[in-house]
Amino acid sequence: MNKIILLTGFEPFNNEDINPSWEAVRVLGDWQEGDFTVVARQLPCAFGVASKLLHHIVEEVQPSVVIMVGQAGGRVDMSVERIAINVDDAPIQDNRKRQLVDVPVVAGGPAAYFSTLPIKAIVHQLREAGLPASVSQSAGTFVCNHVFYSLMHQAADWGTTMRAGLIHVPYLPQQAARHPGAPSMRLTDMIEGLRIAVRTVLAYDVDLREAGGVTH
Repeated sequence: MNKIILLTGFEPFNNEDINPSWEAVRVLGDWQEGDFTVVARQLPCAFGVASKLLHHIVEEVQPSVVIMVGQAGGRVDMSVERIAINVDDAPIQDNRKRQLVDVPVVAGGPAAYFSTLPIKAIVHQLREAGLPASVSQSAGTFVCNHVFYSLMHQAADWGTTMRAGLIHVPYLPQQAARHPGAPSMRLTDMIEGLRIAVRTVLAYDVDLREAGGVTH
């Protein structure tokens, strides 16, 4: 049976004219290998709107795996997120000019959800390939965390076997050039990293037990 892997990236936000998450994800749209096919979709950087669209896409595509990808300017590596928390607390406005502060993603929902991806196996394989990567203990409180939490909450309601999680990527070099001192990563490395992440998710039913994890 052919598995569908859904990759999502975001539109540019916060006065950027490009978002590396979408630039990497869109290259992998329609990638087929073995028994899987990748579907790529872009999400708006907007509270509520993004999560609703993602739910519709998941219902339409019926993926076995969802890997949400987001930009985290200032991060030094591919950050594989461990946890989504139930709070929207935006340091900046989203693309609909909304700046939510101390608002739950889902009123009455659990405090947090863990990723169901093999996060440490992904980091291990990325490092084996020479790509900088780490387990991140915080997906932040902006739109990336919002869609991460929202999807995990919806998946819990569905009782689905779908596996899902979020990976943050750094700025592209052309973005970092406008942010002196900010780290960056080449687009080709991000694309290869996402290929490795997809293959790893399909290869590992149980995650590795390795020490690791950083709080940003």
